[in-house]
Amino acid sequence: MRTLDLTPLYRSVIGADRMARMIDGVDFTDNNSYPPYNIEVVDENRYRITLALAGFTLDDLEIEQENNLLKVSGQKGDEVEDNRYLYRGIAKRNFERRFQLADHVEVTGANFEHGLLHVELVREIPEAMKPRKIAIQSNDVIENS
Repeated sequence: MRTLDLTPLYRSVIGADRMARMIDGVDFTDNNSYPPYNIEVVDENRYRITLALAGFTLDDLEIEQENNLLKVSGQKGDEVEDNRYLYRGIAKRNFERRFQLADHVEVTGANFEHGLLHVELVREIPEAMKPRKIAIQSNDVIENS
């Protein structure tokens, strides 16, 4: 059971209710580590997610972005294997990995080589959202004596 009191945050951050909903939506008990992945910061506004997908082909993979959710999934067909293993450490099971993206982060491309899927992401903040200077005016009247 987790309890997290965000009341102090509400007093100092406008829009913290959205952040609280996001925190509530995080599954802290997710122990699924398949497939393994890295999240790399390429530069200030570019990121790369790399998933290790040995045994998969391009036809087995699907990438989908909807709003702020990136979903990468892999479906292996039913293969009849005649191999007998003493140990089988390379998984070939279906998966679905979800990544919550920040606002204004978009997928710009994906590349699959040597069993690694690289998903390129860019954060593009609209001009209207970028910081801007606000001029301060004064209504004080100065009288010359």
